[in-house]
Amino acid sequence: MENLQEPFPSGQASDTLAGRFHAVREATEALCAPLSAEDCLAQSMTEASPVKWHLAHTTWFFETFILEGHQPDFQPYGEQYRVLFNSYYNGIGEQHPRPQRSLLTRPSLDEVHAYRRHVDRAVTTLLDSDEAGEIADLVELGLNHEQQHQELILMDLKHLFSCSPLDPVYQTPATAPERTAPEQVWIDFAEGIRQIGHPGGAFHYDNEGPAHRVFLEPFRIASRPVTCGEFLTFIADGGYQRPELWLEEGWAHVGREGWEAPQYWRKDGDGSWTVFTLGGQRPVDPSEPVCHVSYFEADAYARWAGARLPTEAEWEVAARECPGPQGAFQEDGHLHPVTAPEGSRAPAQMLGDVWEWTGSAYLPYPGYQPPEGAVGEYNGKFMVNQMVLRGGCCATPRSHIRTTYRNFFPTDARWPFTGFRLARSAS
Repeated sequence: MENLQEPFPSGQASDTLAGRFHAVREATEALCAPLSAEDCLAQSMTEASPVKWHLAHTTWFFETFILEGHQPDFQPYGEQYRVLFNSYYNGIGEQHPRPQRSLLTRPSLDEVHAYRRHVDRAVTTLLDSDEAGEIADLVELGLNHEQQHQELILMDLKHLFSCSPLDPVYQTPATAPERTAPEQVWIDFAEGIRQIGHPGGAFHYDNEGPAHRVFLEPFRIASRPVTCGEFLTFIADGGYQRPELWLEEGWAHVGREGWEAPQYWRKDGDGSWTVFTLGGQRPVDPSEPVCHVSYFEADAYARWAGARLPTEAEWEVAARECPGPQGAFQEDGHLHPVTAPEGSRAPAQMLGDVWEWTGSAYLPYPGYQPPEGAVGEYNGKFMVNQMVLRGGCCATPRSHIRTTYRNFFPTDARWPFTGFRLARSAS
């Protein structure tokens, strides 16, 4: 299989909306360039989707929400595409069952690429017309939606490749800096009233607002995420065998699914641990942030360490008021967390490397109202039975993330690039 040697395009080649449109669309194509048609069709679990479906769905988004309402004499590219590539928009209509997306051998991968080119030409024509102002916000949403799916492509592909006995290599990773994880220190924040949420004036998802005030008790937050070496100590101390550390539902997952380490870790015959990455199988690096752990694992570790997970308000305040060095993003070409830089007393890697679990349920902010119409289904209807993650990861496009960004996953999710940092109450 072909290996990518260079970091991916940034998706921000131009400051114009048309330029960003083409840059983001091309970045998605670059992610898929090393893959075969067979790679693009397979689906390794219900929660994941085939790469071909991601390519088509992101195109469906532009066709459905922009071309259908603004292109003169609009005709759909494929009559059945409206159903086949609708993800969860009930206001649009019927959807093909998610677990059966890998059964869509037709349209072919070549036809999906032709679909993308057709829609790209049509959107570009609109961006060069008098309609440009009317569609600008929807195009911006579509671009950010596509960047989300760029990360999903890498997440889903990693899970797929991990199921193969051949240990496929997707990409030869960029060389990571050789360094030892700095000592974890605690950074204190005083009590007080703070404002969190996006203030407006630039693109953001509806779930990031409205900006509002919160009162925070004094707290302290760790200077970096928990490392693999620290998590190995938790494992060695029987962390996965001690029910007192676990929430009841998490303990049930440990027993039912046989969890004994983060996803993609394997224990060799000599007792050493290796990890599957998009660059192949390699030894676990104790200095790297631990990755691919569920909320339950993060919470259990925090209890074991005499700490807790930060609330999302604490996380956002720390990231905004005391910003430290950022971590790795998709464009850096590692596609795996890298070790925190040395010497910073500010919180490091709050953006990049690993999505960080918080102790906050995914709920609407005070005064939240979803947008009208089908596009209002983007975030609001998922505000139940999920926990908030912050900060982006090594598979997130750099231009896509900000401190107010609210990601969310179920508590047992392990295939995203998820890690965590610790917090403590200071009072």
